[in-house]
Amino acid sequence: MESTRKRLITLLAKKKDEYISGQKLSDELNISRAAIWKQMKSLENEGYQIEAVSRKGYRIVRFPERMSVNTIQWNLKTDWLGQNMHFEEQVDSTQTVAHQLAREGAEHGTVIVADEQLKGRGRLHRPWHSQKGSGIWMSIILRPDIEPHRAPQLTLASAVAITKMLKFLTGVQPKIKWPNDIFVGDRKLAGILTEMQAEQDLIEYVIIGIGLNVNLDQKAVPDDLQDVATSIQLETGKAWKREELIQELLYQMESIYELFLQQGFSSIKQAWEQDAYRLGETITVKARRKEWEATLIGIHEDGALIVEDENQSKSVLYSAEIDWKKGE
Repeated sequence: MESTRKRLITLLAKKKDEYISGQKLSDELNISRAAIWKQMKSLENEGYQIEAVSRKGYRIVRFPERMSVNTIQWNLKTDWLGQNMHFEEQVDSTQTVAHQLAREGAEHGTVIVADEQLKGRGRLHRPWHSQKGSGIWMSIILRPDIEPHRAPQLTLASAVAITKMLKFLTGVQPKIKWPNDIFVGDRKLAGILTEMQAEQDLIEYVIIGIGLNVNLDQKAVPDDLQDVATSIQLETGKAWKREELIQELLYQMESIYELFLQQGFSSIKQAWEQDAYRLGETITVKARRKEWEATLIGIHEDGALIVEDENQSKSVLYSAEIDWKKGE
């Protein structure tokens, strides 16, 4: 159920050039006129500019520049994903916050967003540069009724959601690098970190962490990442409102997650392979104490990588060290 605050913002935003009387707002929201006034003051404290005119009512003159739960949820189209949301100006990692909330019983679909991470991390505990205001640093708590061995498929499903959002809103043409990265050309745009708490045959919760470079300019990219990292701004030549990107991303995530539960991974597999990084090209694989060149031909029904060597012998890889550039 929508919060009173969100319903109030929605009512005011629908009539952004018109005034809405306090009485009408009171009737619509089923709260007192005094409560309406308190809500307005609270919105002003969050950065909304509210104009109040006697005998006319209220209207929003300007929305806040800084991101908040309200600015993200205002135009959110999801049914359940992100309806319970936490926003932090600064955290060590949204993954850490998500684990704590999940252990405390946070509901399925809870989303944690931060403006800045001090200790952002990716797969294999690699650090993730998470500068204030420059990207989407977000973790999603899910409680899926699936077997634990299927949880890695949620990483691939999340990658499909990210690529759909990027194509729809920005025009960027991304590629998905197995198992958890989004590339544009040969530079990393986003990363996904999936972590799980489970028993042998029961998932307690899964946390999907997403780091997406949005308004990172070339000067802000660390020296050691200049040749390997990119952002939506660098690819499009303009800055982007992060709230709009998050809203569309959560919408795509919810749609794909429900498709995954209803139809299984096969529906996700096809979309993933359409945007696979270096599909049909030669890569170098290091696994099972050997190294060989192989052609990337797709992913298995369970999400593992499928490669084919020069003798047309196929291998299904669940974990491997891959040199993506060698052989180009």
